[in-house]
Amino acid sequence: MPVIVIGGSGRNVGKTSLVCGVISALPEFRWIAVKITSHEHGVAEPVWEERDAGQGTDTARYLAAGAQRAFLVTTEDAELPIRIAELQAKIGPDAHLIFESNRIVEWMQPDVCLAVQGVHAGEAKPSWARFAQCADATVVRGDCDATTAGEKPLFRMADLAQVSAPMRQWLRERLI
Repeated sequence: MPVIVIGGSGRNVGKTSLVCGVISALPEFRWIAVKITSHEHGVAEPVWEERDAGQGTDTARYLAAGAQRAFLVTTEDAELPIRIAELQAKIGPDAHLIFESNRIVEWMQPDVCLAVQGVHAGEAKPSWARFAQCADATVVRGDCDATTAGEKPLFRMADLAQVSAPMRQWLRERLI
């Protein structure tokens, strides 16, 4: 059961686009996509399943990209393990998961962790520093002047929804 986590330095850096790009690039995994947030999105359940593909919400975009199922998990940090247990009960043990979240790395060890770095590194989310340390690779838009530390790969892409061939190969090597 491969697990990918995609997190980012802030809002609107391309996390959802990259999730959709990975789903589209690796359809053989039949992904279940999960967005974890602490922000209210107007749904009654803390673990809510999206049913309609489209462009209106992040979870609808996941389905439009080819995800088999898509969930929105709304929770504060203290209740995250409870919500993940609820999610696991809904999806079963053999699901291939792709998460959009910085916080999930505190509770699980993914097979691949991708950090989307935005243009304005100084305006990073509080959860970014820890997440970036866990990341296996950094992804940036082609016009972003980003750097990465150590031996971790840096993937530059003009459109994060269109995963490059080198990144697709790199992902497959880690997931199979």
